[in-house]
Amino acid sequence: MSQNYPYFVARNRAWQPAQYTPDYKTSVTRSPRQALVSIQNASPSERSGPTFNGLDMGPYDNDLLMNFRAEGAQAGLPIGERIIMHGRIIDQFGKPVPHTLVEMWQANAGGRYRHKKDGYDLAPLDPNFGGVGRCLTDADGYYRFRTIRPGPYPWGNGINTWRPAHIHVSVMGPSISTRLITQMYFEGDPLVPLCPIVQVLKDADAVETMIARLDMSMSRPMDCLAYRFDVVIRGALQTYFEE
Repeated sequence: MSQNYPYFVARNRAWQPAQYTPDYKTSVTRSPRQALVSIQNASPSERSGPTFNGLDMGPYDNDLLMNFRAEGAQAGLPIGERIIMHGRIIDQFGKPVPHTLVEMWQANAGGRYRHKKDGYDLAPLDPNFGGVGRCLTDADGYYRFRTIRPGPYPWGNGINTWRPAHIHVSVMGPSISTRLITQMYFEGDPLVPLCPIVQVLKDADAVETMIARLDMSMSRPMDCLAYRFDVVIRGALQTYFEE
């Protein structure tokens, strides 16, 4: 157990949406039909690792303006509003989560993903934008990406349903079994409260944890705005040590 935090705080399950939510149509087929498997039944290899200290990171892995540039006549910078996305990964006691893998993926400025199943054909693909990035947190749990602000896009949940601008974020945590995935929205976006996915959260404070805040202190003059998005993972005692 941690010497600094020798106690456990239970997760507030009232924040968690119902897994079966008919108004969020794709949850109907994705909601589990069987009981969840307890982590106590997992093997030691599932509870520990991997570690990312030796991960070979490329120079532009966290720079989406540079990591998918085309060659030849199409070479250039991605189209859209340039932004910096940054923050800290911490546990519920404010303790940083260092050297963990943070991954993100997003649509381009027109609201289209570079994915074969993306159905928003009216929005063009950007030849200089791949829409994926990764980085490791530093010793204080900080991470940083440079990217473009994604566009909203329509989806078939309703007659005229749109997803707000958002960025998907994955935090690996201390082991493969503790991976957390969330979505980052932008403050002031009027589409956020209209989104059926957001509406499954009945606690307004829970929604606020997914809103990135404009951070002028980290913005670059005549270049780009910055948004801060801190991620709080559950528990200071997650790390498992094999004996």
